[in-house]
Amino acid sequence: MTARPELKVTYLEPTEVDAEPLPEEFSERSLRRSLAILATIAVAVVLLVALLPGLSSLRESFNGAEPTWIWLGVGFELLSCASYVLVFRAVFCDRMSWRTSTEIGLSEQAANTLLSVGGAGGLALGAWILRRGGVPAGQVGRRTVAFFLLTSLANVGFLAIGGIALATGVMSGPTSPLLGIVPAIVGIGAIALTLTARRVARALRERSERPRLQAILGAAADGVDEAVGLLRSPAMWIGSVGYMLFDIAVLAVCFPAFGNPLPPLDALMLAYLIGQLGGLVPLPGGIGGLDLGLIGALILYGVGATDAAVAVLAYRGILLAVPALVGLPALASLRRRLRTEEHDIAACAPGQDVEVVGLGRVLMPVPRNPC
Repeated sequence: MTARPELKVTYLEPTEVDAEPLPEEFSERSLRRSLAILATIAVAVVLLVALLPGLSSLRESFNGAEPTWIWLGVGFELLSCASYVLVFRAVFCDRMSWRTSTEIGLSEQAANTLLSVGGAGGLALGAWILRRGGVPAGQVGRRTVAFFLLTSLANVGFLAIGGIALATGVMSGPTSPLLGIVPAIVGIGAIALTLTARRVARALRERSERPRLQAILGAAADGVDEAVGLLRSPAMWIGSVGYMLFDIAVLAVCFPAFGNPLPPLDALMLAYLIGQLGGLVPLPGGIGGLDLGLIGALILYGVGATDAAVAVLAYRGILLAVPALVGLPALASLRRRLRTEEHDIAACAPGQDVEVVGLGRVLMPVPRNPC
C-alpha cells in the first residue's frame, strides 16, 4: 500500500465568520414549512382511515399492530441511514472525520424526507455544504454525479437480476413472464445507457459554446468515470447495497407487523424498485406519488390491496420519521460548526486555493484529525 505524501500543515483557529447562510430551500423557515405540510398530510391520512366508510379492513389491520415488528422496522431504517453515510463517505471523501461524514449524510437524509424530489433535495444540500467547506466546485459536481449513479446502481442491478429470476422461473411469483422480462430490460438498459451517456456528454461538450452547459456536460461525463473507478471500493458496495436492502427490509416487516403474509421476496423487491419511481413527484417526502406507486406495484405483483395499503402506510411513517429525527439534529450541529469553521471538510482539498461559498478565495488547511 502506497503511503500518502506528507503535506505541510496549516491550522486555522475556530472563528465566527460572516458566511453566506444556507440556501432558502434549506432554511429553518422552509424546513418548518415542510414539516407542517407533512404533519397536515399525516393527520389527514389518519382521519381518512379512521372515519371513511368502507375502510373497516384497514382500521382492523392497524388495530392489530405488533409493536415488536414496528421497532424492528425502525432498526432497519437506522441501518439504511448508516449505509447512506457509508456510501457518502466512500464516494465524496474518506479524509473527513466520521462525525462530519455522518452529519452531512444524515442531513441529506433529512432533506430527502422533507424536500424529496427523487433524492435531489439531499444531494443539493450536500453539494452546498461541501462547497461551503472548501471542496472545489468541479470535484463536488463530479462526485455528486458519481454518488447518484452508484446509489442507483444497486436499484437497477437488482431490478435486472430480480426480473431475470422471475422471468426464468428461478424464483416464484406472478405467472405473467412480462412482469419479469420488462423490469429486466429496464435495468439492463439503464446500465447500458449510463455507460453510453459518458461518450455522448463529451461529444456534446465539444460542440457546445456555452460555458455553463460545457461545465454541466463535463461534470456528467467525468462523474461516470468517477463512478466506474469507485466500483473497486468495498465500502461503496456495502453502503449502496445496504442502503437499498435495509429499506426494503423496513417494507417487508410491515406485513407481519399487522398480521399479513410476507409476499415472495423477488416480487416484493421488484414492486419496491418500480414503486420508487413515484417518489419523483415533487412533493415533500414524496407523499402521494411514492405511496400510490408502491401500492400499485405491490398489487401488480399479486399482493392484496388491503395488505399492500397497510404495509405501505406503516413503511412510509417509518421512512419519514426516522431520517427526520436523526437528520435534523445532525443538520443543526453541522450548521453551528460551519459558522465557526470547526469542521474538517477542508481535508478533502488539503493545500488547495479554492473558492469557498461566502468567504471567497481560501487556502485550505490540513485539519488536526482528518480520520
